[in-house]
Amino acid sequence: MTLKAFRSAILDFVDDPFYRSELESVRYIPDGLLVLEQGKVKDLGSYQQLAAKYAGVATKSYPNHLLLPGFIDLHLHFPQTEIIAAYGEQLLEWLEKYVFPTERKFADKAYCEQVAPIFIDELLRNGTTTAVVLAAVFPESVEALFTECQRRNLRMIAGKVMMDRNAPDFLSDTAESSYRDSKALIQKWHHQDRLLYAVTPRFAPTSTPAQLAIAQQLLKEFPDTYLHTHLSENMKEVAWVQELFPDSQGYLDVYDQYGLVGERSIFAHCVQLTESEFSRLAEAQSAIAFCPTSNTFLGSGLFNLERATAPQSPIKLGLATDVGGGTSFSMLQTASEAYKVTQLRHQNLSPFQALFLATLGGARALQLDDKIGNFDLGKEADFVLLDPRSTPIMALRNQQALPDDLEALSDPLFSLMMMGDDRAVRATYIMGELAYDREAGLGI
Repeated sequence: MTLKAFRSAILDFVDDPFYRSELESVRYIPDGLLVLEQGKVKDLGSYQQLAAKYAGVATKSYPNHLLLPGFIDLHLHFPQTEIIAAYGEQLLEWLEKYVFPTERKFADKAYCEQVAPIFIDELLRNGTTTAVVLAAVFPESVEALFTECQRRNLRMIAGKVMMDRNAPDFLSDTAESSYRDSKALIQKWHHQDRLLYAVTPRFAPTSTPAQLAIAQQLLKEFPDTYLHTHLSENMKEVAWVQELFPDSQGYLDVYDQYGLVGERSIFAHCVQLTESEFSRLAEAQSAIAFCPTSNTFLGSGLFNLERATAPQSPIKLGLATDVGGGTSFSMLQTASEAYKVTQLRHQNLSPFQALFLATLGGARALQLDDKIGNFDLGKEADFVLLDPRSTPIMALRNQQALPDDLEALSDPLFSLMMMGDDRAVRATYIMGELAYDREAGLGI
């Protein structure tokens, strides 16, 4: 079988640096060789150790670059691609003014097919190889997105938004139609190639109790699908949920009453959680998508990372761009903003912890760490090449070659996280095949 190899400085994670030392959790090979067979990892080690063994294998070299697992974006909106950076509102007003009118366009299959490749191009340009995506209420939007992801062989999770109240008529479904449409999409796309489905009530205010019960029914019928929604993003939203569900013990309890809080549940934002809600998420082994750029852009608040990672009740956690409330497709920029959020809370986030959340942490949150997230043997070879000298100022900042030891790597890695964006992504590979190249444009 034909092998291929990649030579570069290589960084990935074998454990969680929030709970273990960096020496125990980070795998860094200053001059490494990643060997692939049929798109999966066959071998990994230092070039010096492996070069003779694979002397006849075609090897692509990226000197002075850092090779990492592909980034995993735990939450973003496909139909909001074109309204990224829309000015001047907080969450509920922003939905009414910008989001709902834009999502209306996605009733048109041709329009969905026009935007889908742009959306995927942006992910790949930024080194993101897996994402958890909300489509529009219209099944056509899911079809277009999955079709484009399938064409590019991406491991992607997506679902049709369900909302049967507190939304414009042109953007509403019913409990019955959301069940029918979601079930048909699951049957067609879930586990088709590398694609997976998420049952997606938009958020509690836009679903009736009947629709939340339908979401529970879908999860029972298809127990290896995901539940993906929003939780406790904005203080006005939290108050509104209490008005709509007066018998609940809080926002999370609304979902809990309908069996939607489990180990395959992904809750975006979680900025306004109570202590009991943090504890319940930990107990249920649910995941939080930390969305720093949208939380600051929409004025929602500062996520409590220290509590989410508390050793006594840790919660599965990943980073998310939340485009279009989020302001960048770049997971590097998202990590940069996450660092600033923790600074404002007088907490800490190291570059290793941030990149863990963007790779293996995200994979663990999705229960996909047997397939993606690091370079363990047999895993799918989605990866990104980062250039620490991708701009003139970054070249000045990182004049020295990448260091040989992990402790010294922390400084250039932090500068890459704080200053990097799509320009720092030299190339993105999907299952070992070039999907994006900064010099040549898109590879697929």
